[in-house]
Amino acid sequence: MNVQFKKGILELCVLIYTLKKDRYGYELVHSISDKIQIAEGSIYPILRRLTKEGYFATYLAESNEGPPRKYYQLTHAGREYLDQLVSDWNLFSKSVNEIIEEGMDT
Repeated sequence: MNVQFKKGILELCVLIYTLKKDRYGYELVHSISDKIQIAEGSIYPILRRLTKEGYFATYLAESNEGPPRKYYQLTHAGREYLDQLVSDWNLFSKSVNEIIEEGMDT
């Protein structure tokens, strides 16, 4: 898949995966990479930025498999931002699909 496509959509994927359940970084990497081929290091800068912007709250929780894990919890502002991104994505993808259909009709 085109790298530019991935860069633009990873933020949305991170937010979606934290909508119903708090997640830790590696868990997000694993969940997203099951669907889209990504480098592990591509998610952590997104998490840091979204946390700094107030879209995530973080907390540490003990783990049976090593040191405590840092969990990301979607805030109210994060939910509003996610709703806007989903709306934007739906409009954008609908428009692109229409362009593809027009262009492919011969």
